[in-house]
Amino acid sequence: MKKILILLAVVTAFTSCKSGSKKKGTDEKSAKTEISLSAAGSTFAGPFYKTAFKKYFDLTGVQTSYGLTGSGAGIRSLKDRVVDFCGSDAFLSDAEAANMPAPVVHVATCSGAVDIAFNVPGIDSIKLDQEVLADIFLGKITNWNDAKLKAINPGVKFPDLAISVVHRSDGSGTTFIFSDYMSKISKEWKDQIGVGKSLNWPTGMGAKGNPGVAGTISSTVGSIGYIGSDYAFAQKISFALLKNAAGNYIAPTIAAVSAAGKGDMPADTRLMETNSTAPDAYPISGFTWIILYKEQAYNGRSLEQAQATVKLIDWMLDPAAQGIAKELKYAPLPDKVVQIDKAILRTVTYNGKPILK
Repeated sequence: MKKILILLAVVTAFTSCKSGSKKKGTDEKSAKTEISLSAAGSTFAGPFYKTAFKKYFDLTGVQTSYGLTGSGAGIRSLKDRVVDFCGSDAFLSDAEAANMPAPVVHVATCSGAVDIAFNVPGIDSIKLDQEVLADIFLGKITNWNDAKLKAINPGVKFPDLAISVVHRSDGSGTTFIFSDYMSKISKEWKDQIGVGKSLNWPTGMGAKGNPGVAGTISSTVGSIGYIGSDYAFAQKISFALLKNAAGNYIAPTIAAVSAAGKGDMPADTRLMETNSTAPDAYPISGFTWIILYKEQAYNGRSLEQAQATVKLIDWMLDPAAQGIAKELKYAPLPDKVVQIDKAILRTVTYNGKPILK
């Protein structure tokens, strides 16, 4: 009887230990995943952000939801303080920054190309110079067999087919990059249309987000529009080689985007890299940013929430995350830009104290 009691005691102790170990593991997992973040904005950078945020969740358990709302809507969400940060391909101007509830900082995360994608049966590649590109999007060239198109594309058999321009219908950082470039190469565009996230388009049909524009081009014969490179690649949409400032026709490759970003970067990272003079640069290249409040103690945010936000963005600058960007056809940040970004993040505070050392 005594032996039986001893055996029962041992079994009970073992079961209790095992149960305790299991509970401890469960508690650790719960603690690891109790912080969640929300963000919205850029569809241009969406594939990179969604993939990187999933990887970060696998590493840390911090869940980050990201809404592909477009840069304009993302900025509004940050202004309304309903997200932890936003993604934008257009930096805030001084006036826009002053209109935010509190100071914000910009952290460049990668750069990418805005492709001029098109859908013309039997044609996989064309060349576009500055004049022809502007004339198409100004509605002055309306047919694919136009003489100006033929002149810069000898040997290409263009059909007698109407051109359908596709543009963004929502507030868009991709539109900002595209229109910034167009304003640099065309005085008529600059005077009549200008630069912005939303424009008064002279021609064409609108679609929401990069996915919407890509889908419309893919399904509309005769169409042409501007989209982030990853969307053209993913949907196998043909794109144009563009004549750059040096006079060379350049494809939207990672190397060509990197070449456009080799210049000096200001201390706040707010820089447009379109129409680079580098001979090997793709002309419609642009940085994309994460924007967040410099002081993170607002709206009852906890220190843990603020720390999770800043640590995630800091990780986005590390080689592992930048490698994800490259895999998805974005250009990783130059080392000098990473260092500027990391310095900016170390100015972000909670109750006036830096979050990162």
